[in-house]
Amino acid sequence: MNLRPFQRAAATVVTTVVGVSFAVATASAADAEERPPFYEPPAELPGSNGDLVRSEPSEYFLDPLKAIKVDADVQRVMYRSSDRGGAPIAVTGTVITPNGEWTGEGERPVVGYAPGTQGIADHCAPSRQLANGTEYEGVFVKAMLSKGYAVAMTDYQGLGTPGVHTYINREVSGNAVLDAVRAAQRLPGADVPDDGPVVLYGYSQGGGGVAGAAELASSYAPELDIRGAAAGAVPAELGGVGANLDGGFYAAFLGYAVAGVAAGYDIDLEPYLNEKGEQFRDDVENSCTIDGIAQFAFAQTKDFTEDGRPLTDYLAEEPFATAVGEQRIGNGKPAFPVLIGQSRLDDVIPFEQSETLAGEWCAQGADVQFAPNLGPTHIGGAIASFPRAFAWLDDRLTGEPTTPNCGNAEQAPVDPEIPVDERQPLLPQLSERLDLD
Repeated sequence: MNLRPFQRAAATVVTTVVGVSFAVATASAADAEERPPFYEPPAELPGSNGDLVRSEPSEYFLDPLKAIKVDADVQRVMYRSSDRGGAPIAVTGTVITPNGEWTGEGERPVVGYAPGTQGIADHCAPSRQLANGTEYEGVFVKAMLSKGYAVAMTDYQGLGTPGVHTYINREVSGNAVLDAVRAAQRLPGADVPDDGPVVLYGYSQGGGGVAGAAELASSYAPELDIRGAAAGAVPAELGGVGANLDGGFYAAFLGYAVAGVAAGYDIDLEPYLNEKGEQFRDDVENSCTIDGIAQFAFAQTKDFTEDGRPLTDYLAEEPFATAVGEQRIGNGKPAFPVLIGQSRLDDVIPFEQSETLAGEWCAQGADVQFAPNLGPTHIGGAIASFPRAFAWLDDRLTGEPTTPNCGNAEQAPVDPEIPVDERQPLLPQLSERLDLD
C-alpha cells in the first residue's frame, strides 16, 4: 500500500492549521448561545430512520478566524434516528459534497464520519463548530473531500438538539452514524448517489461510533453498501477507559461518560454526588473539550461523591453496571472489512482494548486488520493513524484485496512509512511523516 498520495492530501491542509485547530479545538463556554431554531425538533418526525426533517445551507472553515473557507457544498441537516429502545429521535449533522464532478470509478462514495470527543454542551456540536472554524477534525474531513468523497458527519444524540448528549453510547452512536449516511443519500440536490458506496471513519469517541455502527449495520441498515470501516482508538470497554481517565489530564471525559450513561438510562446522579460533584456535573454538561480539560485536568472523582469513592467504583455497581456493560464493543460481528488503529502510547484509551477487540471480531469470522502506531499520546495517535486509515478506505473503494491479520499485534508491526519518535515535537513529526517537502 503506497501511502504517499494520501500523506500529501492530508498534508495540504493539516500542517496549515493543525496548531491552531488543536489549540482551539472546541468553542469555549463563553461562545455558548441560545440553541438556534434549526436545532429544535418538530413534534412529529418523518416515518423512517435516515429521513430528513430539514436542511439549510451552512459553511465550513478550517480556522477560527474564518480565513480558510472550504470550497464545497455544505448542508446542515436534521434527520430521524432512533434511541437505544428504538424510539424515534431527531439528530443533526452536516453533509459536505465537493464542488465538481466525481472523476473516480463508479459512483461518488460517501464517508460516514463519526467525530471524536467534542464535549457535551449543545454549542459543541460539530455542525456548529465546522461553521465556526473550531472543529479540530475539519482538517481530516478536508483531506477526504480532496479525494472527491462526500462526507456525512453526525452530531450524535443530544449534541446540539435538546437533552444531554449520550456520550459513547454504543447503540445510539452507531445508529446516528448510519442514519447520517442515509440522510446524505436522501438529501435533495446533493451530489450523493442514493445507493452508492459507503465507508465509515472515526477515532476515539468516533472510533466507538464507527465500531458500534459496524456491529449494527447488517440488521439496522442492511441496504447500505458499506465497503469498509476504519475505527481508531476504540473505547471498547467503558469501565477500563474510566479507570484510565480518573485523576488524569482528561478527567473531564469521565464526567462526559458518566453524564452520558445517566442520560441514556435515566439514572439520577443526585444521590451519588456531593456539592462539588453537582458543580462538576453541571460544568461538564456545559463544556466543550478544551474548556473541560482546562477546568478538570487531574481531577479525582472521589472528591465529587457523597461517600468519597471514585465514580469508577459506581460504574461497576447497579444501576450503572448494566448500562456500562451494554456499551461493550466486541460482541457483534461486522459484516464488512474493518481496520482498527491505535497508538501504543495512547494516554486516554488503553491500547489493549483495541488489541482485544480486533481478536474478538476476528474470532467471530470478521475481516479485521489491526494497525498499531507510535503516535505520541492520544492526539498524536490520531495524526499517525489517519494516513493509514485514509489509504485503507480508498483501497476498499477501489476493490483492492484486504490483508487481515486477526488482530495479532506481532503480525501488525508499526508502519515503517509513518515513523514517529515520541521525543520530537509533534508538528515537525507531522511535517516529516506527511511528506511536506
